[in-house]
Amino acid sequence: MKSILAMGLILGACGLARATDDKVVNPVGSWKCEYEIGGQQRTATLKIKKDGEKLAGTMTWPDQDETKLKDLKLKDGTLTFSAERKLSGMDDGFTVEYKLTIDGEKLKGKGEAEFGGEKREWDIEGKREKSDK
Repeated sequence: MKSILAMGLILGACGLARATDDKVVNPVGSWKCEYEIGGQQRTATLKIKKDGEKLAGTMTWPDQDETKLKDLKLKDGTLTFSAERKLSGMDDGFTVEYKLTIDGEKLKGKGEAEFGGEKREWDIEGKREKSDK
């Protein structure tokens, strides 16, 4: 009986040690993102929420209303998704692929899209916005 109890304590301690080693990442919230394209500073707002067991979200730019994120996934602290971007004066939009790593209240990563048959990529940094709650 003592050996069963001792084994249970050892396994429990190992499980706790493992849980504290894993980095818990929470993408839920509103993120202010900044990036530069063609020498111009740009901003976007990324909003992530839980929809049951899945993540859902939107992205908004100063010149474009909210658009739903597609294929939103979080794995090993990295958030991946795509969003449809429509620029004023353009009839068709284009898809931007995002890969962002979350570290506490900050995120960092890349955006990538195809322009005129050429893939372009840019750096993105963001901070979680403070909640009004």
